[in-house]
Amino acid sequence: MKIRDQYTYSLVIPTSMGVRITPVDRQPVNMSNLYMMQSTSAESNVGNISAALGKRVKLLTTFVKDSEISYFIKGELRKRNIEFEGVDVPQGNPWGYRHQFNIADSGFGMRGPRVLNDRAGEVGKTLNVKDFDLERIFEKEGAAIVHMSGLIGALSPETSEFCLEIAKAAKKSGALISFDLNYRASFWAGRKKELREVFSQIAGLSDILVGNEEDFQLALGIKGPEAGGKEISDKIKGFKEMIRRVKENYPNASVFATTLREVVNANTHMWGSIMLAQDEWTVVEPREIPVYDRIGGGDGFVGGFLYAILQGWAPEKWSQFGWATGAMVATLLTDYGQPMDEDQVWAIYEGNARVKR
Repeated sequence: MKIRDQYTYSLVIPTSMGVRITPVDRQPVNMSNLYMMQSTSAESNVGNISAALGKRVKLLTTFVKDSEISYFIKGELRKRNIEFEGVDVPQGNPWGYRHQFNIADSGFGMRGPRVLNDRAGEVGKTLNVKDFDLERIFEKEGAAIVHMSGLIGALSPETSEFCLEIAKAAKKSGALISFDLNYRASFWAGRKKELREVFSQIAGLSDILVGNEEDFQLALGIKGPEAGGKEISDKIKGFKEMIRRVKENYPNASVFATTLREVVNANTHMWGSIMLAQDEWTVVEPREIPVYDRIGGGDGFVGGFLYAILQGWAPEKWSQFGWATGAMVATLLTDYGQPMDEDQVWAIYEGNARVKR
């Protein structure tokens, strides 16, 4: 897997931006009246790791014209060193377009977190390849990696076509394609045949495939892990067998990854990962991590994973760095990570939480 020689952007990422509000002090939504608001999307969360560490990241998205929420999102992205491109769509009437709204508490102890998604009238559903100059973006400017998510791929018939055309243009330009399947049952309702075909085409063009057992089974129709024992070695063996089946069906891809998560309680998880790259396995066996807010941990893993690939490091470091950036996100109230430098991330992987003066 080789990164092209010349490019402007390390990552180009299609996404639909919105806002997330989170109750302070880990309180549940139904009892809270004080919230923190941030801009959010699973895909921008992935890009945030590379952007924080100095790489150029561009989002391909769309906004509601003259919307205060849109201005807030654009300001947040600028502060996070993330570039963006996209049309401003008129809101229309009060029942017209808006940015997605996400309400999520963090849970505490044995009370698990709750996530409420309000995507009615979401402006991201209008994403259209005709609104972007793909020749300029991919041929003249160039991207090292184009990362896309199944959340955007399944958002609407328009976004499904949008993601497929982006993948084709990226492949033609020589960019690597990363695809996080991110299956969501509510998005697939009534569209299973259509979306299975689109996802299979995108996966067939991809160099990097990321997903958990449900993602590979339900989005691509790959047989999941065999039921095995409770030991972690048995679970890892099952995941390896599943990834081998994915590789057989999608031979263009050379890197496959999945996270391993066992929830002890809302504050404590067992966190690990499995990766197959260039026919070599790297396993980070699950170990205990403290959790302040679990939302975004998987995106943090993918973000660190892609950054390590962009750095040209040895494959075993890809999943190690991703493990650490995912664990970092779990310590934050935001659903994205913003590491100060690489040393901070490696200290997390090494379990070194000593003060740095």
